[in-house]
Amino acid sequence: MLALSSHLRYFICCKPIDMRKGFDGLAGIVRDEMKQNPLDGGVYIFLNKSLTHIKLLYWDGDGFALFYKRLEKGRYAMPAHCGVSKLLARDALLMLLEGLSIDNMIKKKRYKLQ
Repeated sequence: MLALSSHLRYFICCKPIDMRKGFDGLAGIVRDEMKQNPLDGGVYIFLNKSLTHIKLLYWDGDGFALFYKRLEKGRYAMPAHCGVSKLLARDALLMLLEGLSIDNMIKKKRYKLQ
């Protein structure tokens, strides 16, 4: 089961992905294009060209887990100024999943343990 913990790192792939790709195809994109290790415990986020489908790929220690969602109406908001991939905060991912634009997010100061 995928729990969206604040202890995980979330990376969004900034180029549209063919949603027919499965575990191995998405892990290949993480490794070859995003230059990350898909086995490092991060959550990797993929959107299709029309921004109506999202996949989250996660290595949970003994295998990959895949979350897939198709919107019936509306579109997801791809972050602006995104190169190949972008590190997202957990809050930004939750906003993305709820249909909010993460580029317009204004977050107030909070304590952060260094």
